[in-house]
Amino acid sequence: MTALLEVAGVTVRIGGLTALSDLTFAVRPGEILSLIGPNGAGKTTAFNAITGYIRPRAGTVRFAGEDVTAAAPERIAALGLVRSFQRTAIFDTCTVAENMLMALHLRGHEGLLGAILRWPAQRREEARLRDEAMALLDFVGLSARADTAAGALAYGEQRRLGIALAAAAAPRLLLLDEPAAGLNPSETVACMALIRQLRERGTTILLVEHDMAMVMNLSDRILVLNQGRLIAEGPPDAVRRNPEVIRAYLGSGATHAAA
Repeated sequence: MTALLEVAGVTVRIGGLTALSDLTFAVRPGEILSLIGPNGAGKTTAFNAITGYIRPRAGTVRFAGEDVTAAAPERIAALGLVRSFQRTAIFDTCTVAENMLMALHLRGHEGLLGAILRWPAQRREEARLRDEAMALLDFVGLSARADTAAGALAYGEQRRLGIALAAAAAPRLLLLDEPAAGLNPSETVACMALIRQLRERGTTILLVEHDMAMVMNLSDRILVLNQGRLIAEGPPDAVRRNPEVIRAYLGSGATHAAA
């Protein structure tokens, strides 16, 4: 199967330190691939290098066959490679629906003049985007909160809104950076269901997450980073039993991580 994302020999140095060293892996269309490792292992740096926020010192990043190593983040996002961030980026004082409409701005085609003059085509486009916004909010279970200020949402709701904002770009590949951080167990279960639904809608997922029960139950494959190097790759059962992974990250309780 042709890879959707190919990372080859990527090396990143920050302040004289090697944050990533010769990182090589591929993401297959339609899979959920998780990237795990201890704090400081280089996971977020890998996301930054893939999405154009950091220029690698060496190596290449190819998405859908196109070399995006030196591309700007907005160019990479326009190609369909979209990421979320550890801290949900929302406009607190705007409503949930307004946040969604801003996230959908790339789907609009009418220009400034049309917006000023309110041509029929502009009104039709606004109605279409509002329908799309409400559909996405319904998908993440927030349609009833559409008129609520985003800053008034509970933390778990804000995380779901963040996923909806990323999904608004209709990504082919979605990079999720710790989507379950700070969630309680029931919210984590809901987050897992949402990620599976995204995959069912045709979105490939690359996930960074510290909740090992979530990772083991959700992933088709797992990559393990330690000190900027890839130390293991494979299906959850194999990674969970890998002695080097146990020593570096999972610890002696690794065999219970899928519970």
